[in-house]
Amino acid sequence: MASRSAFSRIVDLCIDEAVAFLLIAGDLWDGAYSSTKTPRFLKQELLRLKGAGIRCFIIRGNHDALARQTGELELPDNAHLFGGRPSTVELDVEGQRIAIHGLSFRDAHAPDSLLPRYPAPKAGAFNIGMMHTSLNGSPGHDNYAPCSLADLEAHGYDYWALGHIHRRAEHIGRATIVMPGIPQGRDIGEAGPASVTLVAVADDRTVTLEQRTVACLRFDRIDLDCTGIADWTDLLASLDRAIRQAGQTARTEDHLVIRPVLRGATPLAWRIARDLDRLTEEARAFAAAAGVWIDKLELDVSEGGDTIASAGTHLPAELVQAVLRDLPQDPALSAAVRAAAQEMLRDLPPELRDLLGQDEAELTRTCQDLLARGGPMVLAGLTLNEGP
Repeated sequence: MASRSAFSRIVDLCIDEAVAFLLIAGDLWDGAYSSTKTPRFLKQELLRLKGAGIRCFIIRGNHDALARQTGELELPDNAHLFGGRPSTVELDVEGQRIAIHGLSFRDAHAPDSLLPRYPAPKAGAFNIGMMHTSLNGSPGHDNYAPCSLADLEAHGYDYWALGHIHRRAEHIGRATIVMPGIPQGRDIGEAGPASVTLVAVADDRTVTLEQRTVACLRFDRIDLDCTGIADWTDLLASLDRAIRQAGQTARTEDHLVIRPVLRGATPLAWRIARDLDRLTEEARAFAAAAGVWIDKLELDVSEGGDTIASAGTHLPAELVQAVLRDLPQDPALSAAVRAAAQEMLRDLPPELRDLLGQDEAELTRTCQDLLARGGPMVLAGLTLNEGP
């Protein structure tokens, strides 16, 4: 339960640093849920904040929109959940007037900018805006409540606490704008350090940001250059060395999950593809000794040069040519692959049926690409060069 551990560490950080309040800018939940354990856990942590005299302000995002929530427990009185209409909470922190403006997603989709709905800044106060937004867009994230940094600055607030994009970003200009990213990565797609932001505001309203890590688990990809490696034993030694180096890298997280990515031109490319299961087990043994975990191995290797000429040292050239050049162009095989793909897609849930394309033309192109990429894998399984 890495995500829960990270949230508990956020609460620990708030208490240790004696912060005035905690801001949560959406996606506290990940979709609908049925268990009562998650809301109970949240309430227990919020009560820990209450015991330390710390308030918490929450907005909803696309994953935990107001329309999706059922079975929640009542929030303690130190926690404020902004509703589907924009509102402002004013408070005094050590003699400084603070105005916090927030707006929750009513539904899971927000295709239009929410910024025009936010109230004007309160005169004489340090104004904070909380928004769940994709800004101008980010790879891997759908477009939600789009707006620009310039638009946010022009609104007149002093600080913006943003949610949605899982990568950290900071902008310091007329306004300080922070997208802290996700506090705990959930898979290899969220590799690298995760963080929260500790914010200090001086009497002259100067803002100081401090990135803090609360994650107990980190995901990382590591590159292994296989260029020129021609001996299996040398490949294993290089893999072992790369994994040990990853395990020795300084980090604050308790656990590290890595995905080695093998790249480059090597005479072992076919054998690597053929014996990927064996190589993965070798990597897991090295990882256990290094105190890390292996997600999987990712391959981006080739034999280099002319594929057919290279393959000729392992298999008859006529067979290699048939698999790599002739079969991908065969209309009957292409039709059979397309029919198999369509049958598979019918068995998938509706939300996954665009996996291979959103129309027939895109499905055809995807199947053709899979045919072309599958040829070398077939040959790897047929190779006569068994090695040591």
